[in-house]
Amino acid sequence: MEGTRIQKISRLLQKELSEIFRLETAKLGGVIVSVSEVRVSPDLSIAHAYLSIFPSERSGELMDNINRNEKSLRYALAQKVRYQLRKMPELRFHLDDSLDYIERIDNLLHPKK
Repeated sequence: MEGTRIQKISRLLQKELSEIFRLETAKLGGVIVSVSEVRVSPDLSIAHAYLSIFPSERSGELMDNINRNEKSLRYALAQKVRYQLRKMPELRFHLDDSLDYIERIDNLLHPKK
């Protein structure tokens, strides 16, 4: 039962964070930030959000900017989920580079001529 509740909260946070990033990156143009996964701690105090950033060349710059603005992102997210969650977990953002890893493996297995 506890696992189901945490999964629902994770999906809710992922959906709302994705919407926030979609609206914010539309202003930048040419940048896509997607939330690939959100993992919430069992006590609901910390949410780890894994972000995929395209183009990957700008990922370092954008992750720095996202981490600097963590408090305002948390506030915006809390406003969206205020009727579903009583307490908003702290946000921790991590770069999800699994797509780059897959592309590297694919290039090694199938070299271009």
